[in-house]
Amino acid sequence: MTMKSCLLTRFAALSAILAACSPLALHAQELPYDDVAGEGDSGDVSDSTGVGRGPRVTVSPYIEASQVLLAELSPGSETLTYSSLAAGIDASFAGRNNQGSVSVRYERRFGWGKKAADSDTLSGIARFQTAVVPRTLNFEVGALAARSSVENNGSTVSGLEFDDSATQVYSAYAGPSLATRMGDVAVNGHYYFGYTRVDSPNAIAVVPGQNPVDVLDDATRHNAELHFGTKAGEPLPVGIGAGVGWNREDISNLDQRINDFHARGDVAVPLTSDLQLVAGVGWEKVEVSSRDALRDTVTGLPVLDSNGRYVTDSSAPRQIAFESEGLIWDAGVMWRPSKRTVLEAHVARRYGYTNYYGSFAYAPSARTSINISAYDSLTSFGGMLNKALANLPTDFEAVRNPLNGDLGGCVAARGSVASGQSGCLIGVLGSVRSAVFRGRGVMASVGYTGSRFGYGVGAGYDRRRFIAVPGTVLGVTNLTIDENIWLAAYLNGKLDANSSIGLGAWANWYQSGDALAGNSNAVGATASYNRSITSRLSATAALGITGVNREALADIWTAQALAGVRYSF
Repeated sequence: MTMKSCLLTRFAALSAILAACSPLALHAQELPYDDVAGEGDSGDVSDSTGVGRGPRVTVSPYIEASQVLLAELSPGSETLTYSSLAAGIDASFAGRNNQGSVSVRYERRFGWGKKAADSDTLSGIARFQTAVVPRTLNFEVGALAARSSVENNGSTVSGLEFDDSATQVYSAYAGPSLATRMGDVAVNGHYYFGYTRVDSPNAIAVVPGQNPVDVLDDATRHNAELHFGTKAGEPLPVGIGAGVGWNREDISNLDQRINDFHARGDVAVPLTSDLQLVAGVGWEKVEVSSRDALRDTVTGLPVLDSNGRYVTDSSAPRQIAFESEGLIWDAGVMWRPSKRTVLEAHVARRYGYTNYYGSFAYAPSARTSINISAYDSLTSFGGMLNKALANLPTDFEAVRNPLNGDLGGCVAARGSVASGQSGCLIGVLGSVRSAVFRGRGVMASVGYTGSRFGYGVGAGYDRRRFIAVPGTVLGVTNLTIDENIWLAAYLNGKLDANSSIGLGAWANWYQSGDALAGNSNAVGATASYNRSITSRLSATAALGITGVNREALADIWTAQALAGVRYSF
């Protein structure tokens, strides 16, 4: 069995297990230095998960058959035809002790003619929480499988490729979290293990003189936090706390590693019943290191493996790319006038520089949510994706491309609590470079879920300053900056009792720090019409267009049309 088929089998098995599990709503927790709302922090979900109204369970397995026409508009003019068969399941659970959602789909395409290659695609997203001990010890799991194409500057584009030249991204995390009390002292903590893998072809186009794109192979992440704290008035007039945290990320490409440990104390000073000042001071030691690539003994050039990635010289000594040790601090405000409105804003000194982070979450009604967040952290692609999965809501509906079943840039949250969670992953998936980076950015999303229609809009800016050892093969990326502005939107609505429409659009404006690779802009849009034939059988017609404008290579534009049927069990 090949590595790819093995991973597909394992991910499918994991998804099936998750679909059979009962998830849970996690009690809210605040841990110092968590990005925005903290990993896995679902906030107060009592008004959106069915608590007090009985559990809610929905399970919708289905099979599909469709015919797809793909027309290349640029740089060529070929027209390809595919037949496809797909099977999937959409499920959600919401109750007092369990909460979660999953959407998994496997699709097999059969090409007509020699130029239309057969292919298969696994895509899915899952997020679950379950109570081991209600209101005390919880366990949560998140997983993702997504498909895209990789550009020569490391950016990704969804919807262009369907054969074996496409890139498959897998990511998952799991672990327990604790929220309990020891008298007046609240004890909060978690440990999460994460894994990310990118299956990428060795045929990524590059321009003459450009180094191979350092696409991530696989990576692991360990993240642990433990915090003890009191509230103002219990027993002191101010809240006090102390905590420790550890984060380690290991990247297989050139044996890169992030090792970060911190300890700190904090204080919260209430100004009013809903506004408080917060501050903390502590000590941190962080180190980023890697090894160089194996060199050919004759030419001195770095050796590449069969997948086009650099071969690590395991006999070479580990070299330090970045290190920082010493005092850290942060100060900010927290404002929570109601369960539907939360604001945090912080300024901090960490990693040897000043950073800013915060979040705003507002739910003006039970159907509408608004979330804005700013982040600043030292991480990698795998670590950032793991954290984004942990910050997804547990009660969501996957938004898929009607033409190929791929996941859209955002999910549609069913609950509209003010939790600070984002339902969008498109910014994280914008680049799959393996190098460690300082990631800074901001994202905002608005979502509405109504009885007849729903919509969502997400937008953001992501800036990655890469860190590598000068003189090694990744040294050319050291201190280079990649920037990505992204936008994703969808609208789904019922026209009548038997028909509905769906509209979707997304865009990326990617600016690469590699002058040879150049910048790229990618856009896409889809429209679909669904008609119920019987209570279980429905028909779909869809149109779409995807394009990439590139500075260094030829532009690519494709258009697609689909007609298909779905049977839901």
